Amino acid sequence: MDNNLFAQLLDSVQEADEIVKGERTPAREHVINTFEIKAIRESAKLSQEKFANLIHVSKGTLVNWEQGRRKPSGPAAVLLLAIQQDPSGVIAAIQKSGE
Repeated sequence: MDNNLFAQLLDSVQEADEIVKGERTPAREHVINTFEIKAIRESAKLSQEKFANLIHVSKGTLVNWEQGRRKPSGPAAVLLLAIQQDPSGVIAAIQKSGE
């Protein structure tokens, strides 16, 4: 591996470790509150089961998000934000990719 690429990779790993330990704040953080999750699903006019299947999570996970027992993170949070911004476009793209 190229020494420069290895150095960049090592820096990234060390940065992630600092974030996990609370020594550094992440550059980006996607936070969605529980009320928004239910509103996002309802704006898509989908049941909990159909919405969970659409975004590839269990219905139980979606229920936990909507009731505030858990919070979506990482790719799930970003996907929910995308659906919130353009429900019909993102949902159509997801459905098309599953054909």
